[in-house]
Amino acid sequence: MRKQLASRVSTLTPSTTLAITAKAKEMKAAGIDIVGLGAGEPDFNTPENILAAAYQSMKDGKTKYTPAGGLPELKDAIIDKLKRDQGLDYTRKEVLVGIGAKHVLFTLFQVLLNKGDEVIIPSPFWVSYPEQVKLAEGTPVFIEGTAANQFKVSAKQINEAITDQTKAVIINSPGNPTGMIYSKEELEEIAEVCREKDVWIISDEIYEKLVYDGQHHVSIAQLSEDAKERTFVINGVSKSHSMTGWRIGYIAGDAEVVGAMTNLASHSTSNPTTTSQYAAIEAYNGPQDAVEVMRKDFESRLNQAYPKLAAIPGFHVLKPQGAFYFLPDVQEALKNTGFANVDVFAQALLTEAKVAVIPGTGFGSDSTIRLSYATSIDQLEEGIARIDQFVRDHWKA
Repeated sequence: MRKQLASRVSTLTPSTTLAITAKAKEMKAAGIDIVGLGAGEPDFNTPENILAAAYQSMKDGKTKYTPAGGLPELKDAIIDKLKRDQGLDYTRKEVLVGIGAKHVLFTLFQVLLNKGDEVIIPSPFWVSYPEQVKLAEGTPVFIEGTAANQFKVSAKQINEAITDQTKAVIINSPGNPTGMIYSKEELEEIAEVCREKDVWIISDEIYEKLVYDGQHHVSIAQLSEDAKERTFVINGVSKSHSMTGWRIGYIAGDAEVVGAMTNLASHSTSNPTTTSQYAAIEAYNGPQDAVEVMRKDFESRLNQAYPKLAAIPGFHVLKPQGAFYFLPDVQEALKNTGFANVDVFAQALLTEAKVAVIPGTGFGSDSTIRLSYATSIDQLEEGIARIDQFVRDHWKA
């Protein structure tokens, strides 16, 4: 039997974040004292009212298939949320519920891209963007956001990167792994470029609720009618309501594209998990107190940990404005400790210091590492202390 894999997956890169997180959990299960700072998920349990709603739906026998694009009641809850938070108006035909924001993005690329279509991706980027574009036979085009501009890209950079093959531009705000937020003015300039060049905008807003120090999230879709018409808003309950394992995300956008995504979903997933959908209805329609409690806790951890991380020799780190990640530039630390690159550095941190971090290469950045503060403050401070000692022990005077 010939076992040759399809060419479409032959160059597929495994998710760096999931791989390192799995390795850290494996070491911890073996009794090794690991501090895990790699996870991209809140460490809180799902709020009680959401758990209760899910349980009640099962007791009520709501365990059957649903429409492929999601329960009408959940679509309505999402429509209400978008109106309430962003002032945006959508219909059910413009909303699809999927198995997490990740799979919603995957489905979008499958129906939007033809072979050779280009998607502009600001770097550093979330690890799955380029892989999903390539799986849809598209071409990722990277433009670099520098630390001098808070790892954000400008409208000018986007304009210069657009070609006749450009189909879409991805905007992720607040960003993973950067933690940075695009201002209204920056988004207005980007929206104008996309209008002039007539390209789609894919706005990943999964960290929308996690903003700090008085910052505000703005959706590019709310800036004008044209911006709304060419933008696909991607969001979900994973980060805001600590529901990563429930796997519920959504897209709001052009009805024709969303309809095509619904058709594809009917042949690939049947529907998002029914119980999870009822949980998500409660997440959006129920009390939002827990969302703010978690946000404040993340902000407290950020403010406590940031000075300690910034004090590590050779670490240069911008204070994040949102999400729950630090992205320090460690080039100086590499130069003075003798480690060849961030991959080797991260591996040594795991094996010697017993701290799991994510090397920036998975995000398109070969000078950084990502640390998550979605863990207890005790674990966070212990991890930073171990990294500090590790760097000092290896520093070559």
